[in-house]
Amino acid sequence: MVLIKIDKKKLLESRSQTLFKIKEIIGEFNSTSPPSVFVGSKLQYPAVNVGILSPPEQKKDAWLYDAQNYWAKNEFKLEDVINFRRSLINSRFKSNVNAITSSQSNLNKKFLEISQELAMATKSVDLEMELKKKAMIRLDFDNVNMPMGPRAELKNVKLTENPRIHTKIEQVVSDIDLKSTEAISTLYKKNFDEHAISKLLSIGMFGLKKDRRLVPTRWSITATDDLIGKSLLEKIRYYPRLEEHKIFFGNYFGNYYLVILLPEMLSYELFEMYLQDSAWNKASGISMATDFEDFFGRKKYASNTVGGYYAARLAVLEYLTKIKKQASILVLRFETPEYWASMGVWVVRSAARKAMETKEENFESKDVALNYAYGKIKKHLNFDITQILKESKILNKKQISLNKFIS
Repeated sequence: MVLIKIDKKKLLESRSQTLFKIKEIIGEFNSTSPPSVFVGSKLQYPAVNVGILSPPEQKKDAWLYDAQNYWAKNEFKLEDVINFRRSLINSRFKSNVNAITSSQSNLNKKFLEISQELAMATKSVDLEMELKKKAMIRLDFDNVNMPMGPRAELKNVKLTENPRIHTKIEQVVSDIDLKSTEAISTLYKKNFDEHAISKLLSIGMFGLKKDRRLVPTRWSITATDDLIGKSLLEKIRYYPRLEEHKIFFGNYFGNYYLVILLPEMLSYELFEMYLQDSAWNKASGISMATDFEDFFGRKKYASNTVGGYYAARLAVLEYLTKIKKQASILVLRFETPEYWASMGVWVVRSAARKAMETKEENFESKDVALNYAYGKIKKHLNFDITQILKESKILNKKQISLNKFIS
């Protein structure tokens, strides 16, 4: 990715002006989509809201409003991201998850086709927008989706320039005999990030022709993390085991990750600790959730740690793919009061990736590694992980050979 210098002082001043303009908008306005689209899940399924996200004016830096991986790489603060998201108007229209393969009004068909073109675009796109009423000024936080700002019902939209679409995206989207899993894997291997891929999945651009449908964004995000992870697992299962015990530690937005890799057969376990006054624990005390999978993976959704399970798993599997090793993976997440507003599952993925990018600590024995892990968390977070280590399925399982496991 090309790094671009951003003047944050001017950026924040611009955000304030943008919010003022949103309040004044009535009817038509010119805009630039990052590009970004959103499929909401709050209507009675299979009804959905499809939204085109854009600021209330044409902006050269519009791409920055929806650039989660860029934010993480360049250490943008939580407040910066909130300002970006509250400056995007969600201009939306009602649709149906089966709209791609069923008949619908000409107007809705036009809106959907434009939304799909935007999802395929690799650069910002200029638009002419028209709203039915003034935008409703609000900012909603979610544990899966990024924060969603002002919203309004879309009356009309027109592209004022042709979207730039990568040839590989065109190939995958136009292949109506290619399954969704294969489409996602193909684009990931070509270095398209999970955010771009999940938008395409959400707006119904993948799969066999008869099966294409809209997918609420919160589902498409987790599905993308899961499917990419599964494609990596297919290779990792055949890699040799790690030779030593490794520990990684890092954080983003106050989400701290301790990752322990053990030189054992592939498995994965996540513990999430939500400390008091963090985004998802405003009560007293500490709450916790955990999920696990063995060598053969999960058959059911990780309902305790939900989207965070698949996002953190992806970050670690990317590392194992890079070094071509398999290991047992124990991940401990600590959500601290630094993370006072939930910003979506991309933060989990980014924080776990940052942990895996730090210089690892290597240990010859499990006991020494766990003692180090205990001290690390005690020092940085003043948290005792003794009980977690006792409850861990990975740390307390009886080791057997792979041949015996399969037989």
